[in-house]
Amino acid sequence: MNIRCITNRSLAAQDYDIQIEQIARAKPEALILREKDMEEEAYERLAKKVMDICARYEVTCILHNFVNVALRLDAGKIHLPLNKLLELPRKDAARFSVIGASVHSVEEALQAREAGATYLTASHIFATDCKKGLAPRGLSFLRETVRAVDIPVYALGGICADNAPACIKAGAAGVCVMSECMTHRDVKRVIEKYDY
Repeated sequence: MNIRCITNRSLAAQDYDIQIEQIARAKPEALILREKDMEEEAYERLAKKVMDICARYEVTCILHNFVNVALRLDAGKIHLPLNKLLELPRKDAARFSVIGASVHSVEEALQAREAGATYLTASHIFATDCKKGLAPRGLSFLRETVRAVDIPVYALGGICADNAPACIKAGAAGVCVMSECMTHRDVKRVIEKYDY
């Protein structure tokens, strides 16, 4: 069950630290700390805390967007929007064992792979409140992206327990969820429903 939980503090069902602990306790494959609207200093303080919680539960913590924070904390794992990945100096990229990239087309997937991404999130697959008014790209887009690259591709956008199996069938290495892990108090119970 390869589920990566993506954070969004504005959706937290309870105190943020408790919500993060609930996610870590549920043992997803990874937690992506995506609070990109924060100031860098505040993100760094938060990242230290979240990395500690994840370490306690032996859950992989992937920092997001803030390359300098990840380098200072020696995080080793980062997820970036494609434009930031393309700007990442090689000497900095060499300090990460895991580099994720968000892609929205097959062309972007190929660019990200060429730029050193070790995994991709392809979005958005299904309709989602995060992308109101934007038509989902669908499972055919996911299939095409998986076929185009030789690195793991995770489905993102509108994912739930009911449609996750279709993503896996389309070739995804796993799924990424945000609302599912942020809006429920008992995250473990929610994740247990993902039986694929």
